Amino acid sequence: MLVKTYASAVNGIDALTVTVETEASPGMAFFMVGLPDNAVKESQQRIESAVRVAGLRMPGRKIVINMAPADIRKEGSAYDLPLAVGILAASEQIKADKVSDYIILGELSLDGTIKPIKGALPIAIQAVKEKFKGIILPAENAREAAVVNNLEVYGAHNIQEVVDFFNGEDSIQPTIIDTRKEFFEHFETIDLDFADVKGQSNVKRALEIAAAGGHNVIMIGPPGAGKTMLAKRIPSILPPFTLHESLETTKIHSVAGTLPHGSALMTVRPFRSPHHTISDVALVGGGAYPQPGEISLAHNGVLFLDELPEFKRQVLEVLRQPLEDREITISRAKFTVNYPAGFMLVASMNPCPCGYYNHPDKQCECTQAQVQKYLNRISGPLLDRIDLHVEVVPVPFRELSKQTPSESSADIRKRVIAAREIQQKRYGESSQTHCNAQMTSSQIRTYCHLDDSSMALLKNIMEKLKLSARAYDRILKVARTIADLAGEENISSTHIAEAITYRSLDRENWGLR
Repeated sequence: MLVKTYASAVNGIDALTVTVETEASPGMAFFMVGLPDNAVKESQQRIESAVRVAGLRMPGRKIVINMAPADIRKEGSAYDLPLAVGILAASEQIKADKVSDYIILGELSLDGTIKPIKGALPIAIQAVKEKFKGIILPAENAREAAVVNNLEVYGAHNIQEVVDFFNGEDSIQPTIIDTRKEFFEHFETIDLDFADVKGQSNVKRALEIAAAGGHNVIMIGPPGAGKTMLAKRIPSILPPFTLHESLETTKIHSVAGTLPHGSALMTVRPFRSPHHTISDVALVGGGAYPQPGEISLAHNGVLFLDELPEFKRQVLEVLRQPLEDREITISRAKFTVNYPAGFMLVASMNPCPCGYYNHPDKQCECTQAQVQKYLNRISGPLLDRIDLHVEVVPVPFRELSKQTPSESSADIRKRVIAAREIQQKRYGESSQTHCNAQMTSSQIRTYCHLDDSSMALLKNIMEKLKLSARAYDRILKVARTIADLAGEENISSTHIAEAITYRSLDRENWGLR
């Protein structure tokens, strides 16, 4: 008897339906074809044990399994359950009339328990597109898949429940999630608040500008000045997720297996802070079977690189293309995978090897050459791609001891949201530009008109600091954001002057005692 069951393979953040054809015929053999990897081949032993625990048996017949399309490699243990269902249906131990209506996925334990899988959300989305009636998967992944409408989602704890389901018993009930309620329940959750930060008003202002325009930012200052504390609070002033952004971000974390246990949707923008020993592959993604890297896990959120000069040079250089294109392409001999990488880069660093260059109280022990060499660990092209350079100085005791609370993240976020709304109207017809940091050269010419005094000021600074053309664009983008925060249609010399102050790390301007 020939039976078809359906599983799914994840490619990038999208899914591809896999047809599992199982035939039971006279004989004594077991064949599996269709490019299964070792984990799939080893499923026979797991299936035998799980089926026996369920009170059934592996058929004493010739079993041939084909996994189509046969030219795509099938990886991982998530095929255990569809293979088991196919074998039982082909040997007429369970009814086969409904098995082709569902996508079936799950790893089997020897005792029949079904373990969780990766990529449940993109798999469920693809199941709806291909008009499957429903999806059967591990109970731990049910809430994640249930955010997709028009799909019956059944979460099973063990193979016995799946067998009973196909035999017509109500062993498992569909999981139903109110997607919008789930999304809005934690819509404005703020864990770390700017109200906890004493002083640093100039840095807060810079971070507000960065959040309002989606700009990359680097903070430079001595140890203990509060750089990390400030960076961790940036998500609290970013605009809340839209439902589309939440789904897109959840898909990435679902594929990577980093979705919090029991979560249905990610409702808070991600904050990723990899250690400086990270490899370039771990940062951008890849491997023999490509997985999302930190830049993709930070999509629609913040990628924080603490102690930037301590990262390997080649690791930092691979950031250059994703920062421009907002996606990363990973190519292998037989396939190519694209992962989104629309993140806001936030970096921090000490000003010199000892950490106390330009410190108001402590003496720096580094020579001028050492300071310059330390900064040169960050290439000029990468530094050019960072819009705001902010100096962070230690907070004096009188500021630390103040009892009056600082401005809260909620108040700052209101201004950020207002500025983003202006940008959404401005770029409403563009599918690629959503905020000022993403403006193209033609859009800069259209939306960043300067009067004579502003142009003269910018020309003087460009020539004095020997800034690049990219730095010129960055200044205009930041000035446009400052004007949006002020609710002004035109960029003035005041906006240009403030934007220029955030280029303090440009080579010709830094390191002068």
